[in-house]
Amino acid sequence: MELYTYFRSSAAFRVRIALNLKGLAYAAHTVHLRKGEHRAPAYLAVNPQGLLPALIVDGQRLTQSLAILEYLEERYPRPALLPGDALARARVRALADLVACEIHPLNNLRTLAYLSRHLGQDEAGIATWYRHWIADGLEKFEVALGQDEGTGTYCHGATPTIADCCLVPQIFNARRFDSDLSAFPKTMRIFDACMTLDAFQRAQPSAQPDAE
Repeated sequence: MELYTYFRSSAAFRVRIALNLKGLAYAAHTVHLRKGEHRAPAYLAVNPQGLLPALIVDGQRLTQSLAILEYLEERYPRPALLPGDALARARVRALADLVACEIHPLNNLRTLAYLSRHLGQDEAGIATWYRHWIADGLEKFEVALGQDEGTGTYCHGATPTIADCCLVPQIFNARRFDSDLSAFPKTMRIFDACMTLDAFQRAQPSAQPDAE
């Protein structure tokens, strides 16, 4: 397997966690987002979307982190990152989507760059935007955790799921922007539980070969 990744990419971080949890070895190819390497012809030949991550498996290209997580779950079902029950699987997917589809798009590099370059926002304005949408999304996440008895040591039950793979990178980003996370004790308890696991520690940004 070959993973095209960047140490601060939340989407790539999700996939690194899942690969580690499933014990799958991969070769990492770094694509520096801030240097624009994702827009270079060499990378566009790998992923015409110009987005991270991309995973090459048996010569086949996979893109979009959630699709990659689902693929890994189907092809390598143990250890499972989705529960066995259909309702529980739907809950886990909803939690993952809340992060990946509701919070992250408003705060990814493309959005922040647009705020700066085209809307004239300075660092303070961008940080205010970022923290607002982090708080908005994590408030909903916290409520979802509290409303379902399926919440356990992790987002669902006693083992990590794709919801945890999505949550942890978002918390790393929130901390990088000095977001106040004190209002989300359930969320942060789960984050702390995840970070006791080697699979999450090895996937974190500071552990990557391209970390700055």
